[in-house]
Amino acid sequence: MKEQSTAKGFAILSAAGMLVKVLSIIYIPLLMTIIGEEGYGLYGASYQIYAFIYVLTNSGIPVAISKLISELNAVGNYRDAVRGFKIARFMLMTIGVVMAALLMIFAAPLSRIMGYNKIYLSLLSLAPAILFTSVASAYRGYFQGRGNMTPTAVSQIIEQVINTIFAIIFAAYLMKYGVEVGCVGGPIGTSLGALASASFLMFCYEKSRRYVLYKKIPVQKVKRIDTKKLVKKIIKYGVPITICVGMTYAGSLVDVWNTKSRLMAGGLSDVKSTILYGYLTKYQQLLNVPITIISSLSAAILPAISAAVAVKNGKKVKDNIDYSFRICFLIAIPCAFGLSVLSDPIFQLLKFGKGSYIMAWGSVVLVLMSLMQIQTTILQSIGRLFTATLYSVIGIVIKICINYLLIAVPKINILGAVVGSTVGFMIPIILNHRIIKKSLSVKISMITHAVKPLAASAAMGIIVYVNYFLMHFILGFIKIPYLPNAISTAASVAVGIITYMYVLVLIGGISKRDLQSLPNRAMKFIPGFILVRMK
Repeated sequence: MKEQSTAKGFAILSAAGMLVKVLSIIYIPLLMTIIGEEGYGLYGASYQIYAFIYVLTNSGIPVAISKLISELNAVGNYRDAVRGFKIARFMLMTIGVVMAALLMIFAAPLSRIMGYNKIYLSLLSLAPAILFTSVASAYRGYFQGRGNMTPTAVSQIIEQVINTIFAIIFAAYLMKYGVEVGCVGGPIGTSLGALASASFLMFCYEKSRRYVLYKKIPVQKVKRIDTKKLVKKIIKYGVPITICVGMTYAGSLVDVWNTKSRLMAGGLSDVKSTILYGYLTKYQQLLNVPITIISSLSAAILPAISAAVAVKNGKKVKDNIDYSFRICFLIAIPCAFGLSVLSDPIFQLLKFGKGSYIMAWGSVVLVLMSLMQIQTTILQSIGRLFTATLYSVIGIVIKICINYLLIAVPKINILGAVVGSTVGFMIPIILNHRIIKKSLSVKISMITHAVKPLAASAAMGIIVYVNYFLMHFILGFIKIPYLPNAISTAASVAVGIITYMYVLVLIGGISKRDLQSLPNRAMKFIPGFILVRMK
């Protein structure tokens, strides 16, 4: 139960998150081979509905747990921190039971309203996952609030491994009963993975109880908080966060309903509209890989900023905010360039089929999503919870309007959803930036943090583009069609990483001080000629 630094916690969650997303990406072509393009469109629709219910259940209270525990620990009130967790855990499990029951009851009406009648069985199969994830989320909030990210990281890996294995097994077995039943395989895997994750976290908690801080540290004279006030704090933190994150995910839910109906309004058939929505789902799945790192950064900085606010350490608050913006741009911008330049090769490598053009045009959404997520975390940390919620709602309304207008235009069709997301993120980002500067009364320049990663990413994009086509041309003698693209893509990604780091070092975008928080093992992977140039 030892506390970890923000950088180390971020590194642990990032590594686990990347592994989880790589596993999820790897199994998509296997699942598509089993259930087909139409089946994958149905799979994507059911998961967007599940994701929306999941965030309504699990987004607010776990963050409230993390924030509450970090604040109370910062002022030495260890007993109330643990008591607050137990109260929040009970609340979260109760909500999980209710939401799981509601999903089962309203599975049929939901599938009809969204225009995907064939996802009824999938929604029924996802209901248990809501309950299991609510249990897991409570314990993750507890460990993150204590500054220990390891249990969360390991539980995420366990969840995805179990999910991947059983999703493929059940999809393959059930597909003989038709595409509607075959799509149930994925949800079954999700429920079993969530159960395994919750079980592991409960084991970690029970194992760590004998080491809780308030038993090891002498009781300090701190002002105790009664149960009523603890409940109010949990609600005060949890409800606006739930609404805020729920509004963000509502944008994806809008895509489920709005995209298909507007595509059909533009003259496409039911099946073709479902397939195009499947393209959008694949695009979103790839975006979620680097977004996982940003989510890890958010989870790591929230308790750090909350603790600094609790003890009124303004300098530490600003340092953590600058750190979060800097890391956000250092990760998101090159990933967006890479996904855009190598969109078609990556789709071929992963056997994703068609739809790579969406990634080529829409990778900018990755940067906007990442930035808005960090801003929202900052606003949550400094207590501007309802402000973040209001701005998210404004973004969703704008997205709905743009989607409605553009998706039905035949020459634009599915790309209209990408335009809607772009504008729908940009407006809240501008508003968030203004309120953060006003609330903290400090100078925060996002552009300053973005300039050098942008320059290094542009250079990387050019080198990667040239490298891929040269290698693909040279390897043209290989008779196995898959190999030239696979080798060229993998080599181009490696060249891109090295190029980005090298250019970043040359222009002063990263220094040796920035690498001090990295483990020694990670340092060994950085080429020597880059370390030599680093100041």
